[in-house]
Formats: sequence, C-alpha cells, structure tokens
Amino acid sequence: MTEEQILNTYTLIEKHHDSHLKQHGVKLPRLTLGGKYTKDALTLVFLAQNYPDTKAVSKTELTEFIKQYYPDVNDVQQARHLAAQKGWYILSGTRKDNNSLGINAGEYKLVSLEKFYPGFTHQRRELQEGEDFFEALKAQYDYRCATCGSKEGEPHRYWKNTTTVLQMGHMDPQKPLKEGNIIPQCEKCNRPDRNYWIYDAKGRVVGIGNEKVVDTCTPEMQKKIFDRLKTILNK
Repeated sequence: MTEEQILNTYTLIEKHHDSHLKQHGVKLPRLTLGGKYTKDALTLVFLAQNYPDTKAVSKTELTEFIKQYYPDVNDVQQARHLAAQKGWYILSGTRKDNNSLGINAGEYKLVSLEKFYPGFTHQRRELQEGEDFFEALKAQYDYRCATCGSKEGEPHRYWKNTTTVLQMGHMDPQKPLKEGNIIPQCEKCNRPDRNYWIYDAKGRVVGIGNEKVVDTCTPEMQKKIFDRLKTILNK
C-alpha cells in the first residue's frame, strides 16, 4: 500500500468509527506515534482495503505488511486483540468465528465498520475500565515499560530501531485484564512471554502463569522441576 492509500483508508475507518462504533466503546488506534505508524492502525488499514469489499487475509500476508514498518516483528497478534479486546468486527478462521464466511485457519477478515465484534458489549465494561485509566497508569510509571524501562515514543532501550509503544500487560494472565491487574509494558516485554509469567507492580516476575513454560526448559531443568514437584506433592 502507498502512503496515500494508508491515509485514505485510515480516514475511511475514522469516519465509520465516529458514526457507528465510538458510542459502543470501540477504541480507534492512533495512526502514528513517535513519528511511526502504529501496528494496530496498520492492521486495521490492511484489513480494511477496498471496504466494504474486504477479503480474508492470511497472518503471513499481514506480518509481511507490518514488517515494512517494523522489520523485527515476527508474530503479529494485533488482529486478534483488535477484535476480542477492542471490539473491531474482525473474524478469525483459527478461532472459527464464522465458518459460513469461508475464512480459513490462519486468516482474518474485517467484516464491518458499522458493527462491533459479537460479544464485545458483554466484555466491554471489564476491558474498557482498563483502557480508560491506562493513560493515568502510564503517567504513574513515567511513561516507561514496567519491565525494561523503555520510554513511550522514544527508541527502545535494546532495540534501538524500534519506537517504544506501551501496551496493557497482564500482571496475572489467569485473571481478567482490568484495573488492578495491568502494568504498562512495551511490546518487546508484553508479547514474547505468551502469558507465561505473573508480574508484580514493579514488573518483576513473581510466579508462573502458565504451565507450558515448562516446555521452554531444557530436559535437565524439566527433570529438576519434576523431582521438586514430586517432593512437594508427596508431603
């Protein structure tokens, strides 16, 4: 897509959002932050091409598009989060949202800019509470990632070619993403852990949030964990 196409498509999304979705609590992502397009906006724009005649887009296609602006990205999750967490009517073939539309596993399709994602209103109060207070929460952290300290809008501490964008990170992934269970984290800290860890308010790991973390360990460490669990459970 050209820069003009991105801007024109975002403007179309913005108009529909103001007319149909804003009043339902669906959040419109910023087009840019720190002089760069945001990943959420790029994802919406890519899925909204030729709206209302949109097509199903594979995760690979979406990732390759995002890579033009974020070369380090490997696993684009924006489409899934824009739907279930933020209310955009994006269906997933992997999630089997609606097989009648012929969306295959690994594909996403923007269905409508006039309607919000089915079930979003059921979740909206819980999720939007987190979003409404998030700016104030970021200010408490001096707009820095609670885990690595990178500052929003500035180059990342360790990935110098990446502009830091803060996201709502679960403190405990086993609990809802709402006030009291959110810390600001950059994408580098928020995405890779796959909800494996429990964090405290200072961004420190204080527990395991998903047993699958064992799969990432060496056989030697898995054996140590196994032996320790046997000792604990046999008490």
